Amino acid sequence: MAQPHVQQVTQRRRIGRTALQVSALSLGTAPLGGLYRDLTDDEAQATVDAAWDTGVRFFDTAPHYGHTKAEHRLGAALRRYPRDEYVLSTKVGRRFVPRTHAYDGSEGWQNPLPFEAIYDYTRDGILRSYEDSQQRLGLVDIDILLVHDIGRLTHGERNAYYWRQLTEGGGFRALDELRAAGAVKAIGFGVNEREVILDAMREFDLDCALLAGRYTLLEQAPLDDLLPACAERGVSILLGGAFNSGILARGLEGDRKFNYGDAPPDVVVRVAKLDAVCARFDVPLAAAALQFPYAHSAVATVLTGARSAAELRQNAASFETALPGEFWLALRNEGLIDARAPLPASVAR
Repeated sequence: MAQPHVQQVTQRRRIGRTALQVSALSLGTAPLGGLYRDLTDDEAQATVDAAWDTGVRFFDTAPHYGHTKAEHRLGAALRRYPRDEYVLSTKVGRRFVPRTHAYDGSEGWQNPLPFEAIYDYTRDGILRSYEDSQQRLGLVDIDILLVHDIGRLTHGERNAYYWRQLTEGGGFRALDELRAAGAVKAIGFGVNEREVILDAMREFDLDCALLAGRYTLLEQAPLDDLLPACAERGVSILLGGAFNSGILARGLEGDRKFNYGDAPPDVVVRVAKLDAVCARFDVPLAAAALQFPYAHSAVATVLTGARSAAELRQNAASFETALPGEFWLALRNEGLIDARAPLPASVAR
């Protein structure tokens, strides 16, 4: 009988070939920027404090979150803690300027700050974005810098134009300069599609990539190409979106959101099957969703968003809940996870 596998939030894995080590569970800060529901400053601080108390030592943010609000809030919260005890990442690719157009709410931010984005992946744009983030955070040391939301999913037919900004316009050169100077310790991408990470790995020496929503209980296509390539080249995956926008947090009892929209019928059917196996083994779906991706050695951390201290503590508890080995084997045997997907360490292969 395969014994339950217990993992801890405080486990550490290294980022690529760098000296950085990140906690197994980490905090993504889109909710601090007011994604779908705004938070007060006190709620944001309490969420970060709860993350710290549970052992989280990696925090990811971006200028895009709340149109710079999340960076302000995260920086204010983290300045209470010793700077050498945590790892911090933010993103480049958008510069924020005073808003000249009314915000239409289409991006999901509630009460964002009065700024709007200009996409800019050029050398000067990336250096300016990096310096702006330092000032908003109130922190000089940014450990990881990620190119945010480049790819066909975001830019469509304009993607080639923005890709040339990275290549011919010096964007990659700016990242290399910052890393070589020690201004940042690691560089990578922060995207929702695996293909652009593979494109980047052919052009540039990445340390890591934040991949949101593409390696989860519902999706394992990166096993075809990205994860083997990362393992071969020593590129770490920072795994975001383990709940696939929410449907894996509470199953069909929740709001049924998948990939930032309403879940399509085939996804609903698959989640119903996952729910059934979870019920048979008395396993919370959220616990399985958070723990599954961390079984792959290329995944350095699993990012979780939280809107409150209570939600953060629940996510941490889910990550540390002991799950029986037979549960994972049942998912594999019933074709609900790819047969190539690594399972938690104590499960017989």
